[in-house]
Amino acid sequence: MYERAFQLEIVTPEKVVLQGEAAGVTAPGTMGGFQVLYNHAPLLSTLEIGALEVKDPHGKNISYAVSGGFLEVRNNSVVVLVETAEEAGQIDLERAKAAEERAKKRLHEKYQNIDHERAKLALLRATNRLRIASHQ
Repeated sequence: MYERAFQLEIVTPEKVVLQGEAAGVTAPGTMGGFQVLYNHAPLLSTLEIGALEVKDPHGKNISYAVSGGFLEVRNNSVVVLVETAEEAGQIDLERAKAAEERAKKRLHEKYQNIDHERAKLALLRATNRLRIASHQ
C-alpha cells in the first residue's frame, strides 16, 4: 500500500527528529487538531502540547509527544518546529511519571514563590507523554 507522499521534517532545538516522506500528519493545532495530506494548501499553524501522528507512505502510524511549536505546509513539504518531540516507543515512562508527580505536588503547594503556570504546563507535558506512550 503506497500512498502519495510529501516531505516531512520534525525539528527540535536539539536535533532533527525525523526527515523523510509521509502520507499524512495529524497535528494538535492551537485552534484544534488538523490533518495534512498530499497537495495540502499552504498553511502555517501554531501547535499545542499533544500528539503528532505521522502516517508513512506504507501505512505505518508513528506517534510523537510534542510540546508546542509551529507547523508549516508549502509545496508538498511539511516542517514541524517543536520544543520537544518524543516517539511513543522511546518515552521513558518512569521519568514521565516522576515529572507528573512533581508537577502535581507543585500545583498543590500554596507558596508564593511557586510559578503555578509553569507547573500546569509541566503537568500537561508529563500527562501527554504518558498518554502517548500508553497508546503505542
